[in-house]
Amino acid sequence: MRRIWVTATAVALGTVGATVTAVRAEPARVAPPPIVWGACTDATLKSSGAECGQLSVPLDYAKPDGTKIQIAVSRVKATVPKDKYQGVILVNPGGPGGAGVGMAALGEHVPKQAGKAYDWIGFDPRGVGTSTPKLTCDDDYTGYNRPPYVPSTPEVEKAWHAKTTAYAAACAKAGGALLDNMKSVDTVRDIESIRTALGVDKISFYGFSYGTYLGQIYATKYPERVYRMILDGVVDPTRVWYRSNLDQDVAFDKSIKVYFAWLAKYDSVYHLGKTAAEVEKAYYQQLAALTAQPAGVIGPAELTDVFLQAGYYVFGWQEVARAFSDLVTMKDPAGLKRLYDEEHPQSAGNDNGYAVYLAVQCTDVAWPSDWKKWARDNWKVHKKAPFETWGNAWYNAPCRHWAADPGRPVEVDGAKAPPALLISETLDAATPYTGALRARALFPRAALIEGVDGTTHAGSLFGSTCVDNSIADYLATGALPARAKGNRSDKQCEPIAKPTPLAATGKSAVPVSERLRLQRIIAGR
Repeated sequence: MRRIWVTATAVALGTVGATVTAVRAEPARVAPPPIVWGACTDATLKSSGAECGQLSVPLDYAKPDGTKIQIAVSRVKATVPKDKYQGVILVNPGGPGGAGVGMAALGEHVPKQAGKAYDWIGFDPRGVGTSTPKLTCDDDYTGYNRPPYVPSTPEVEKAWHAKTTAYAAACAKAGGALLDNMKSVDTVRDIESIRTALGVDKISFYGFSYGTYLGQIYATKYPERVYRMILDGVVDPTRVWYRSNLDQDVAFDKSIKVYFAWLAKYDSVYHLGKTAAEVEKAYYQQLAALTAQPAGVIGPAELTDVFLQAGYYVFGWQEVARAFSDLVTMKDPAGLKRLYDEEHPQSAGNDNGYAVYLAVQCTDVAWPSDWKKWARDNWKVHKKAPFETWGNAWYNAPCRHWAADPGRPVEVDGAKAPPALLISETLDAATPYTGALRARALFPRAALIEGVDGTTHAGSLFGSTCVDNSIADYLATGALPARAKGNRSDKQCEPIAKPTPLAATGKSAVPVSERLRLQRIIAGR
């Protein structure tokens, strides 16, 4: 999830005046037409032998005969004999706002060839990517020369209020009726429509980050339709979405300190400080310097956003380190600009993921409208967790002005759900580990694998033999780690390994574009 990702943190439901209601399974009123499969245009999907199509679904499920929208879907078919076939498995990369058609290729990464027994189904959720309509609001919103995140002056706060209010207005104009039908429950109904269109009685589901919330809702509404379910980077369904972002701020402050300590360990390479405290001081000194005078187009907001990736996962640690070292030691911001541009391409429709993120989170549940509450809560958290708090606050601030009525949070109940596999690293900042423990309590037949002391978000099938082999065993036979007593993980694994920089060259062993491609999909970017 991005900064719940888009980040995941916790909301006591009563604080925003929302009523919790159970969600009941609803029979489909109109069966969707079968998907007409054809060739994919994406090169990666082509190389995986995928086929692509579009599914027509109601814009508003309360009006099944009304306006239709199109959901883009992809499929990589099973390659095992018929008697070994395990059915279909849908994959959602999270976000909200992550494009998922490319995730049909995920099965190739499952060890022991266990993925070959499934048809892997990717899909772009409503409003996303190659689904139509595609929601975009303002191509320039994540451009350069943004105000500092920390509203240390009235002028900075005023600038962000104007910017976030204008973005919400732009989305109101661009989104129209779509904005009233972008809740998580709408996407869950789309998942059920995909199942029906595929003509299968049950589906398996593999959800990353925010996708774990979709999986929990689906298993609550349609437990009899779930075969197997893997949830990685688990959202706490009882804490959506305002306070979950505040909780996330605290978690990101912890994870970035782990990164600072790693930088200090390799001071001989990066020359940023011999202790974590020295590196942290260097970071905040540069933040202050960029606030006073940006380095070209790199200001304090851009620096925070680049470092945020190091808080999400370890794969880009070397690239961020080299770019920051170049800024500190040579006054060269080019590396930081390159990394910022990779995460925030300055191109038409670049805000699609962000626009959909807001469209979902701003309407899943009511957000506080009183800015005094936002200011009070965020300043309080900022005092102990300054790294990401205000960046996260402004990221979500358009929800105060969103042009759609909010819904009510789903009361997730996994009592009738089949055994599921939950995965989380201990210091996952985007979806804090407490969310995985909460989901484990709500799904009494689930088992939780913990990447002990790791900071990577939703990193399964990225090289941890312990985790990835457990996924393979579960997909092959349904086998899960034995459930332990108490509020704890059921199996402990080594986390995704921290990188070792190549001291001789100061360059990465693996190019960032190769290692982060799939992880960026999972993070909704």
